[in-house]
Amino acid sequence: MNKFKYLFLFVLGFLFFSCGSNSDKKSSYFKLKTAGNKTEFQLGESIEGSIENLKELQIDSIQLYFQQEYLKTLKAETSFSVPLKNTKLGRQKLEAIIFYEGETDTISDDLKIYNHTAPKAYTYKVVQEYPHDSKAYTQGLEFYKDTLYESTGQYGNSSLRKLNLETGEVLNKINLEDTYFGEGLTILNDKLYLLTWREKEGLIYNLDTFEQIGTFSYNQSKEGWGLTNDGEYLYKSDGTEKIWILDAETLAEKGFIQVATNKSIKTKFNELEWVEGKIYANTYQFPSVAIINPNNGALEGVIDFRGLRERLTNLPALDTQNHVLNGIAYNPLTKKLYVTGKNWDKIFEVEIIEK
Repeated sequence: MNKFKYLFLFVLGFLFFSCGSNSDKKSSYFKLKTAGNKTEFQLGESIEGSIENLKELQIDSIQLYFQQEYLKTLKAETSFSVPLKNTKLGRQKLEAIIFYEGETDTISDDLKIYNHTAPKAYTYKVVQEYPHDSKAYTQGLEFYKDTLYESTGQYGNSSLRKLNLETGEVLNKINLEDTYFGEGLTILNDKLYLLTWREKEGLIYNLDTFEQIGTFSYNQSKEGWGLTNDGEYLYKSDGTEKIWILDAETLAEKGFIQVATNKSIKTKFNELEWVEGKIYANTYQFPSVAIINPNNGALEGVIDFRGLRERLTNLPALDTQNHVLNGIAYNPLTKKLYVTGKNWDKIFEVEIIEK
């Protein structure tokens, strides 16, 4: 029985190995090659390449896809050119489906697409200072109909608040369950949407009463960091290079953009704010705010907020790792921009100045 058992396992292993080898061999019939083996491109360039027919097989046609969208069908030729005009940035896949001699084969290449210009540099001027609760570990900050709302984090100390900007008074507050670490918030159609960090769940509240009226799941995104909206869609960061686009009715993740400069792909975008057609985003543990194009992910500007933290009166009680710049609120009625940080005792109205 033992010999039979070993013989059976040997035959089974041989068949498995043979099938795998055949599959590997088939995938080597063709190769997708870019000119100069280039894998990094900028907007305005073109991806020049070809399909190499390694076994000189009879190719019927080649279907070309980029960013999971159909581009064209190649018939007689095997070379191609993909102009990068109105395309999303970040890590993208170029894919070809080859039809040959009654068979099909799919090959692909992973590419990086960057913006064509460097981010503009901005600085700031403090216009006004307002008091802020130094016990608030700020995660989200947003104006809605001239009223300021805030979400705070930390397990056992997360909350949702309605604030008086002028006095710093907390007008309304509820505490989240101890199992939740509160993150970013946004308000759309009189509903308040609040993220949790690693719990893979967002919370929905009645704006007037702060009564919880629903939840939503994250689906593909890894965590909950920042949240904002453009009046039609919600935008959600998760600590990676991705900013997810959510359907306002179902809260389903319909797609994403990836944030990139002219040289690299960026991550760690925390609190988000919609400002005149752009996404303003805190970069976690950096004293800066990124200005992001929501259509393609281009990082178009960086606001340098160095020196702002030194204006706090509770600075000796803070540490540089945790009590960082975080919290952006834009009042579309007054066109004024406000920023604060985790456990900062001030909210600053700031004017942004291009360097």
